[in-house]
Amino acid sequence: MQQESFHLVIDGVPYIVKVIPFDFNGEMRFRVSYNEGPEHIFTWNSELGRVAAIDDDSAIIPDSVEQAIAAKLQALAE
Repeated sequence: MQQESFHLVIDGVPYIVKVIPFDFNGEMRFRVSYNEGPEHIFTWNSELGRVAAIDDDSAIIPDSVEQAIAAKLQALAE
């Protein structure tokens, strides 16, 4: 999987999402930015049972945006 870009509309707001997958100790992770913002790291979170943002600044991502991006990443990874 190489760099991907996709569009999402969440709560009426358009988002342009850029994703760069990478391997970290045998685990697939994703560098994600949306609307030219800062980069966040997403990976599988076994506690949540889904892909989630794990970086220190991930708290600034609105929940609905994080969940929509996570769902798209999980679909891309399958």
